[in-house]
Amino acid sequence: MANLILLLQEYGVLIVFAIVLIEQIGMPIPAFPVLIVAGAMSVDGDTPWYAILAVAMLACLISDTFWFRAGRYYGKRILKLLCKISLSPDYCVSQTEDNFTRWGAKVLIVAKFIPGFNIIAPPLAGAMGTRGRTFVGFAMMGSCLWAGTGIAIGAFFHTSVDQVLDILSTMGTTALIVLLVLLALFVTFKYVERKRFHQSVEIERITIDDFKDLMEQGNEPVLIDARSVTAQMLDPAVPGALLFNGGEPTPDIIALDKGRHIIVYCSCPNDVTAAHVAKGLISHGYHRARPLHGGLDAWNAAFGNQRETVPEDNAASA
Repeated sequence: MANLILLLQEYGVLIVFAIVLIEQIGMPIPAFPVLIVAGAMSVDGDTPWYAILAVAMLACLISDTFWFRAGRYYGKRILKLLCKISLSPDYCVSQTEDNFTRWGAKVLIVAKFIPGFNIIAPPLAGAMGTRGRTFVGFAMMGSCLWAGTGIAIGAFFHTSVDQVLDILSTMGTTALIVLLVLLALFVTFKYVERKRFHQSVEIERITIDDFKDLMEQGNEPVLIDARSVTAQMLDPAVPGALLFNGGEPTPDIIALDKGRHIIVYCSCPNDVTAAHVAKGLISHGYHRARPLHGGLDAWNAAFGNQRETVPEDNAASA
């Protein structure tokens, strides 16, 4: 462990850059504690605080610019990819979409303080058509605030941090094992959190083929769009679908016959938003509500431009 501390003293700037970059790319590696330690060590003159701040902001800029460009060119697809590889629950996408619509690029100033928000916000900014200069300005402000806060905390509590480092240095290999165990526990916690979220929205899905069968049988199922307002701006809803913009069911949905077949779709990974809404509808007595497996992508793949397959007077016929 003493060697690790020597490495921090000798290559602290490079270590901060590497860990911040890895975390901002999306890996479950907590970089904020490293900034705190670096801030504490800067008080003793090991590494200037402004150098630590500069490399942390550079790492953030590299990552943010990469995801921003990915969002600009690939749109919603990159958001789905991020939720598939991230250990954060998938609802982070829909929450970030609406927050971005409400506050605009200014949310980038605080995004790095919110788990799940920081990795989704840059590609969403690109997908929403945010100007490059505007994005860089707010992203740099956010990076400076986030990294500067960590460094300032470390500098303020440098005595306590130094004491902890001294204790760790005397523990030898045991201290390194403890740190690795803590990291493993952190990753495990995030994994369990994601699994628990998926279990909370476990419900039988309905496939496109099932939908076609219902139509052929004359059941005229009702479609409900459970996507966020922002997602509906990026990709229009299926004509005739009722819009569920969060909260409680709308009057149009409440007016539906509880014996009707209701199909809820979204555009998020694993249909989590649609599953959540469908379970809510079931709790209100709509026992035939089901999420559409594959969501809007599955619908578009099956029907393409033939969206008129769904009756425009879906709601009226209810």
